[in-house]
Amino acid sequence: MHNKLRSVRPSGLLANMPAPRAKKPKAKKSKAKRPWKKWMLILFVVFLLIPAMQVAMVRFINPPWTLPMWLEKTGAMFSSGPKRPILYHWIDLPQIPEMFLEHLWISEDQRFFQHAGFDWKEMDIALKKAKRKGKPVRGASTITNQCARSIFLWQGRSWIRKGLESYYTIWMEALLPKRRIMELYANVIEIGRGIYGVEAASQHYFGVSASGLTREQSAMLAAVLPNPKGWDPTKPSRMLRWRQRSILQRERNANFPERLLR
Repeated sequence: MHNKLRSVRPSGLLANMPAPRAKKPKAKKSKAKRPWKKWMLILFVVFLLIPAMQVAMVRFINPPWTLPMWLEKTGAMFSSGPKRPILYHWIDLPQIPEMFLEHLWISEDQRFFQHAGFDWKEMDIALKKAKRKGKPVRGASTITNQCARSIFLWQGRSWIRKGLESYYTIWMEALLPKRRIMELYANVIEIGRGIYGVEAASQHYFGVSASGLTREQSAMLAAVLPNPKGWDPTKPSRMLRWRQRSILQRERNANFPERLLR
């Protein structure tokens, strides 16, 4: 007797249920290409490297102009006031009077040859002073900070500019010797509205080249630096006279390391 296979149909509720469908294999999702991310990364890297390239250039090339000069000239074009020419005459380090470099050092940053662009000790003093008086922090900039600002950036107080200034400072200290930073600074620092560098200032205010400055004149030019657009070396205020005397007095006991500039 042979047993025949018979199909058994489900009854009741199971009979009305649809048969389960076989699961289709999931297709692998292709990763969407996002080229904009790649370009954003490239642009970010380029942005980070631009300051390094600029600093590397000024190690070997004397800047024919700076951003503050360009901003000054552009602003004058749209101003209704008198048009002042930009005065800027580059001289090499051996032509800059040693006494002027010493006066810069005394007036601006006496730890210039010890720090790596940031004077943390001076910053701490400035922070405590600002906290005590309840005023914004001032007076902690180094020569390298001010040199970076005077070549590549703009004047004014903002966190953006301060951040960029710090970034340029790092590259300047990494790529430039101290003597080159001092040479750049003495040539591009603003010493009067539209007057840049010791040579242009010497000719404009005293009618002599930098090499013909007297010690008092040199100290006066260095004394002007905190407020170059507000003070006039030929018509010194009481405060400016005080700053000049202070520089000359500190010069007597100063130990300027001129050997580092040779």
